Amino acid sequence: MSTLTYSAILTDRALNGRPLDPDTGVRPAKFEVHNLSFWYGRKQALFDISLTIPERSVMALIGPSGCGKSTFLRTLNRMNDLIDGVRRTGTVALDGEDIFDRNVNLVTLRRRVGMVFQKSNPFPKSIRENVAYGPRVAGEGSDARLDEICERCLRRAALWDEVKDRLDDSALDLSGGQQQRLCIARALATDPEVLLMDEPASALDPKSTRAIEDLIFELKRLYTIVIVTHNMQQAARVSDLTAFFYEGTLVESGPTDHLYTRPKVKQTEDYITGRFG
Repeated sequence: MSTLTYSAILTDRALNGRPLDPDTGVRPAKFEVHNLSFWYGRKQALFDISLTIPERSVMALIGPSGCGKSTFLRTLNRMNDLIDGVRRTGTVALDGEDIFDRNVNLVTLRRRVGMVFQKSNPFPKSIRENVAYGPRVAGEGSDARLDEICERCLRRAALWDEVKDRLDDSALDLSGGQQQRLCIARALATDPEVLLMDEPASALDPKSTRAIEDLIFELKRLYTIVIVTHNMQQAARVSDLTAFFYEGTLVESGPTDHLYTRPKVKQTEDYITGRFG
């Protein structure tokens, strides 16, 4: 952990993030992907993808099942490296540095680029220990600082008021929506810069889904978020930018309001209006 307190880290990021481009009003790029292709063995899953993801924004990845959205998402923190027989071409740069460079430390990369999965996966530990796990493994030994991190992350995940009196209870006793927000708090505890979310609300009821969406809206003030969703309305509600994938290709990307109201490609219009998918 940094010698800065967790509070100071968040305050520093909120106040001193890189400014908007004065000419375009666009935030600087967090990820720059160029000519990315990806294979599982002989099967090609991504074809020549180029996409820029600005910092402190929400990018939604949409498209039918099997179109490459999750493969692309997992490429951003090299989670696909865990699968045998995969290969890729092209580059993925995080803050201008190629994440596939041989000198990149994967532990550091995955701490900077956190992941929240479709199915909540809390550890069979207490609520407190779920959040403290990452910082503790990273070497944070101060119980006081771990308690501070725990509270701040649970507050950031809009869960603190619901669990503050039972932090030593098992995380497995929480509801599904609470477990997913706990997993988000756990991801935040390692002080990431990016959150990757693979359909984080697909298994939740409408009330819990709304809580996750409200949370995403709040988190983008401090983090870059990339979310895979099959829910067109959800993508419209939470994202600043949308990228439409089809059969491993990037068909179109741009500001969400433009993509939904004035798509440049008819295939995009057909998917968004439900003509296929």
